[in-house]
Amino acid sequence: MLTSNLIKELNKALPSENILSEIEERYVYSVDASNDPYTKSTLADAVVFVESIEQVQKVVSIANKQMTPIICRGAGTNTVGACVPTHGGIILNFSKMNKILEINSNNMTARVQPGVIVGDLQNEVEKLGLFYPPDPSNLKVSTIGGSIAQNSAGARCFKYGATKDYVLDMLVVTANGELIRTGSNTIKNATGYNLGSIFIGSEGTLGIVVEATIKLIPKPESTQVIMAYFNTVEDSVSTVNKIIEEQVFPTTLDFMDKNAIQTIEKFYPTGLLCDKEAALIIEIDGYQVSLPTLREKICDILRKNNAVNIQYSTNKIESDNIWRARRSSMASCTKVKPNVTTDDIIVPRSNLAKLVKGIQDICKRHNLTVCMVGHVGDGSVHPQIPIDYNDKNEYKHYKIAKSEIYQLTVKLGGTISGEHGIGLEKKAYIAKVVDGGALDYMRQIKKIFDPKNILNPYKIF
Repeated sequence: MLTSNLIKELNKALPSENILSEIEERYVYSVDASNDPYTKSTLADAVVFVESIEQVQKVVSIANKQMTPIICRGAGTNTVGACVPTHGGIILNFSKMNKILEINSNNMTARVQPGVIVGDLQNEVEKLGLFYPPDPSNLKVSTIGGSIAQNSAGARCFKYGATKDYVLDMLVVTANGELIRTGSNTIKNATGYNLGSIFIGSEGTLGIVVEATIKLIPKPESTQVIMAYFNTVEDSVSTVNKIIEEQVFPTTLDFMDKNAIQTIEKFYPTGLLCDKEAALIIEIDGYQVSLPTLREKICDILRKNNAVNIQYSTNKIESDNIWRARRSSMASCTKVKPNVTTDDIIVPRSNLAKLVKGIQDICKRHNLTVCMVGHVGDGSVHPQIPIDYNDKNEYKHYKIAKSEIYQLTVKLGGTISGEHGIGLEKKAYIAKVVDGGALDYMRQIKKIFDPKNILNPYKIF
């Protein structure tokens, strides 16, 4: 627990209005989007809103001296318990460090603070004809700092890659309060170790990102969305491979099963065909003059592979409606049960159909509803399971099913997280997919960067 002396030190370092210590205020920050009541968490001793790099360094130096945990927090939308406190300490809230510091059109880069909302950055750079592709489903609230911590991706990862592919440089505050730079303001950099790759996806356990330089690319002139429905899951998944085999490279290849389609349509009616077993959402982009030819080539592949209904958008409003429906999939599950769990397992695409059917069979055996969506172009699936946490028997079956899903994923050559991270929710399973020797090296890296174990401790492993 924080001592009164330490609270005094925090008040000296920051304005008093930037520090929350009332129990009701701290309670809000004891959960994230995982919201599992059986996950071990505690109340933080204080919530600190930082506004500058210097303030972050001061707080970290105080915490380091007192061996007090620091848990960084952006929007709290991660689903693995990555930013909840387990042993008290300080929640470092970055919502006030939310400025886009620079957009450089010549270099095609943006320099941003960690609290910048992903969707806001996208909107600002697109005004200048530039493009930031990573698109987590919650991009209207998720932050750049959180995206870096979890190496977020999204539907466009198939064509454009994940967050790690767009971070050129970072300023990072280490566990002793030192400020280091991880890269450079250049597209290529072969100078020394790639420190940035160590921090990206480390869930705040190695250092605190206080500024990032982001690579941008030219904005595509035009986009279009194609919806294709199938009578079997197998047909929909095999079609993904057929599209790729034909050397067609869409922006997205996303999937929804029948339960997801029906649940989304109840929550956000957009005219989805609820009697079909599966649907693909295929977005294409490029020069406007080339899109009709590309669309027809894809539609021809869809027809040859048993698509029973094909639709496509004719304007931006229709495209946005389709994606708004798809992005509402997790929220729509609250129509079924009061709580929702989600996952982000991933396998080689050749085993994708086996994974999807296997998950459906596992959930059916445990009497659980599962709404399946995913970025199937990558081999990534998000089984969303509505659940009532107050039903202990249902929760027990959910935990067993979760373990069986991970076992199936490993059997099919996959891994337990493609883009959400490990946090608290998956740390018990990481040894199933990471070699013991590799885990030992990860622990050694943690000790080098954080010898007192104060940065988001007891997460990942």
